[in-house]
Amino acid sequence: GGRYYPKLQCSVPFTPVTGPRLLVSRGEDEGAVRAGLAAGLKLVTDKLGVSSAHVTFAAEPDIATLEAAGFLHRTDQQFHFFNEGFSSYDDFLATLASRKRKAMKKERREALADGISIDWLTGRDITERAWDDFFAFYMDTGGRKWGRPYLNRQFFSLIGERMAEDILLVMAKRNGRHVAGAINFIGSDALYGRNWGCIEDHPFLHFEVCYHQAIDFAIERKLKVVEAGAQGEHKLARGYQPVTMHSAHYIAHPGLRNAVADYLRRERREVERMGEYLEEHTPFRKDLKE
Repeated sequence: GGRYYPKLQCSVPFTPVTGPRLLVSRGEDEGAVRAGLAAGLKLVTDKLGVSSAHVTFAAEPDIATLEAAGFLHRTDQQFHFFNEGFSSYDDFLATLASRKRKAMKKERREALADGISIDWLTGRDITERAWDDFFAFYMDTGGRKWGRPYLNRQFFSLIGERMAEDILLVMAKRNGRHVAGAINFIGSDALYGRNWGCIEDHPFLHFEVCYHQAIDFAIERKLKVVEAGAQGEHKLARGYQPVTMHSAHYIAHPGLRNAVADYLRRERREVERMGEYLEEHTPFRKDLKE
């Protein structure tokens, strides 16, 4: 067999957000320049002798250009909350079917039943002590999932120094200390949920900190979207809707490229089928979906 690594990766680090990956200025030659970049990426891949090039979370114009250049198109699914101009969380709840609405209220009550309170920390409110607490949560999650946490403690201090106004820490507190938390990045019209962790286990607290509180914050700040990240059909029951994400991949070896292309064709059909199925099982009132 051949080697998969090293490979080329074209992406935004740490917080994967859909956007332009072939960076061109607007103008008459925009399409031609974008096509030139796609061809150049293939050329660099071949010249370096690496196995492949991967352009992830790309915007649709880039995907179309990359496909035309011979890249393979892959689709995947995330779950996003869409703020339809809600004035409050209750306003959002009113769009849900009665049974789902009652379940959501019960879940939120039970998440805080052990004397837990929630803090939103942004800007100057994010102290080094808060980063210490969150880093402990981050490391715990890595340990539980048998992963390798690749962000060190200094990373969190640096983003706190340089972009604290664009960060939301949702921290759960019990008996005077933080016991769980999630980091989110604040965009111009969206909230991007990322890492979560805890040092105490409480029923439904993960859902409260990561999903319900993010919706609360988005409604209060009038943000249009909450992107809660990849995976997790459990987000569907909490008001998040399936959204198709796109990436493009150039595989240098012809045999491997053909095999991957065949797999991706079948995967795209399955992603589309699953998206249609999930759309039929959202928690929203049927009269609002018509």
